[in-house]
Amino acid sequence: MTDAALDPSGDRPANRMPGQWRADFMREGLRRADLDPDPIAQFERWYAFACATEIPEPNAMTLATVDHNGQPWVRSVLLKLYDRHGFVFFTNYGSDKALQIERHPRVALLFPWVAFARQVQINGRAERISNAESLKYFATRGRGSQIGAWASPQSQVIRSRSLLEAKVEQMKQRFAEGHIPLPDFWGGYRVVPEQIEFWQGRDNRLHDRFRYFRDHDGTDWTVERLAP
Repeated sequence: MTDAALDPSGDRPANRMPGQWRADFMREGLRRADLDPDPIAQFERWYAFACATEIPEPNAMTLATVDHNGQPWVRSVLLKLYDRHGFVFFTNYGSDKALQIERHPRVALLFPWVAFARQVQINGRAERISNAESLKYFATRGRGSQIGAWASPQSQVIRSRSLLEAKVEQMKQRFAEGHIPLPDFWGGYRVVPEQIEFWQGRDNRLHDRFRYFRDHDGTDWTVERLAP
């Protein structure tokens, strides 16, 4: 039994509920010999499987940042893009998380796929993506989400929801003619990974953990098993 055990169409794991997969994965575990030498390829394997099941928001990830006082903050964001360069999410550049990243760019991500007793933890540096990349993604968003990006002063104190809704109506009128441009205060961050850990739950808390870390030259990856 492997992650690739999909139905003939390849659309979703065949005739199984997440709880059944969880039991199988906990029994089978994660072996070093089964890992791809490239952690991005390994992530793609697990992520594709999660997306092919019925679990909600498989692209939801916890983002951890640190503020100017050294206080950690966590929240859920959505993975929108990923490749060998890193993992991308989008936000208002005036939000708390963005301001924290600008001051302290070292962050952590966690994909908590509890339904399969799996986690992926990513540590690295967050950096803004190009305006062209943000624009390309913004153009794919629904009109309501585009309006929302313009209307919400994210993380700022507001007196009531009615004020927010009034701002939405104002933006609808402003862009009534059609095209909604990319706000200059909104865009993406790419988390460039330095370490990636794959965690597979096992019975009796004897979990399987493998951590990839970049070699000194930053080009190749080394993998090591960690005690649970």
